[in-house]
Amino acid sequence: MISYKHEPFTDFSIKENRDAFLEGLKTVEGYLGGDFPLVINGHHVITEEKTTVVNPANHSEVLGNMSMASQEIAEEAMEIADQTFNMWKRVKPEVRADVLFKAAAIVRRRKMEFSALLTKEAGKPWNEADADTAEAIDFLEYYGRQMLRLKDGMPVESRPGEFNRFDYIPLGIGVVISPWNFAFAIMAGTTAAALVTGNTVLLKPASTTPIVAYKFVEVLEEAGLPAGVLNFVPGSSRDIGDFLVDHPRTRFISFTGSRDVGKRIYERAAVVNEGQIWLKRVIAEMGGKDTIVVDKEADLELAADSIVKSAFGFSGQKCSACSRAVIHEDVYDQVVEMVKEKTEGLTYGDPADQNNFTGPVIDQSSYDKVMSYIEIGKEEGRLVAGGVGDDSKGFFVAPTVFADLDPEARMMQEEIFGPVVALCKAPTFDDAIEIANNTEYGLTGAVITNNRLHLEQAREDFHVGNLYFNRGCTGAIVGYQPFGGFNMSGTDSKAGGPDYLQLHMQGKTTSEML
Repeated sequence: MISYKHEPFTDFSIKENRDAFLEGLKTVEGYLGGDFPLVINGHHVITEEKTTVVNPANHSEVLGNMSMASQEIAEEAMEIADQTFNMWKRVKPEVRADVLFKAAAIVRRRKMEFSALLTKEAGKPWNEADADTAEAIDFLEYYGRQMLRLKDGMPVESRPGEFNRFDYIPLGIGVVISPWNFAFAIMAGTTAAALVTGNTVLLKPASTTPIVAYKFVEVLEEAGLPAGVLNFVPGSSRDIGDFLVDHPRTRFISFTGSRDVGKRIYERAAVVNEGQIWLKRVIAEMGGKDTIVVDKEADLELAADSIVKSAFGFSGQKCSACSRAVIHEDVYDQVVEMVKEKTEGLTYGDPADQNNFTGPVIDQSSYDKVMSYIEIGKEEGRLVAGGVGDDSKGFFVAPTVFADLDPEARMMQEEIFGPVVALCKAPTFDDAIEIANNTEYGLTGAVITNNRLHLEQAREDFHVGNLYFNRGCTGAIVGYQPFGGFNMSGTDSKAGGPDYLQLHMQGKTTSEML
């Protein structure tokens, strides 16, 4: 088996690649605008109730109408998944892995199409869309290989006269609730991990980005996934969200999204409902309030560049985005001025135009939330750049910087999930680390310094799941930087890491007397 290496990113400075992306846009424009179905037991079902999917950069452009599952349909999907599990769990891990490898090959051939779809549906600029698609491929390739490593279990000791084995077996039915911000990568990764470990899945994608999820289901069908193993059930959280979480046949829930929804799922999953004979497992990634710490002994150009790119890539709509920077007071004024200059040099607008660094936020609700926080920022700190928005055509918010904030200010504590970064100063490096740790989250962080002792201090004391030195705080690579956070950032599930698949399985010991 070829060793795993992450999918390379596309170099759009090459004309051939730019032309290929434009062809991808033409391809998706050719099938957008119609009705998209549920998939239940391999049957593609158009329902009467639908949700309208729009382009966030041009909300008058309808991308399609996605069928919505009712509780009755969700119950049918659950029954199909329950029946199919008895078959799928017995399929050899090598065969399950081959489905992922074939799916990766299909997506790789259609890479520009999927990236273009993300630009249209999720509002992702070219580079961000390309990285999202590459990460989806990575998850398929990496989890397939991890399953082959785990298929024979783990070695345990045996004594004279006995032979002991420790094997992994699948859990059962998983409910995958995927987010809109990495509408392809996280959706594909969480689904693939559950499938390759022998579970059956009900996939409920985010309501704003369900089309890319449907196209991925088509890829898995083409790759040979048997009918009923994956059932595609987009639907409103109100109608089927609690129903799926509460269902006694649900064995685990894999969720990526906000802290509040994650807490609700965790609480509901703890209830043992009638007919349920297990304790449900929850795999959750719930966001962050991520900090870049800038020491006085830092490359200030690198620091400013890291803050701006980490804060405003994909309009700050990443759980790993730099939402705040804590800067040593000796270099604070310099860094703030550099961040201001770099921010004001950014272009934002329709992400279909390669010249735009960033695009819209995802929908009206997000736009309204971000703009409300900008008003809070004007009261709590000093507006350095941006601070304006326009939702007349698309949901656009200018990259925004606030400075001179108190560490306890709302702008420094609450997740905004938009193109807004808050800056504050710290008198010492110790104080900077203390401020970096003073939120309820613990997902990503970065430290910019040339002081080796300070790097080692941060390695011990900066309490986040993913800590980066002398670079930005976004952009974890599958298999290279396993991703997941502490505290209210989730269950530290470490997606793309060596122990992630075990979360979808349970250990079984057999002992034979010889």
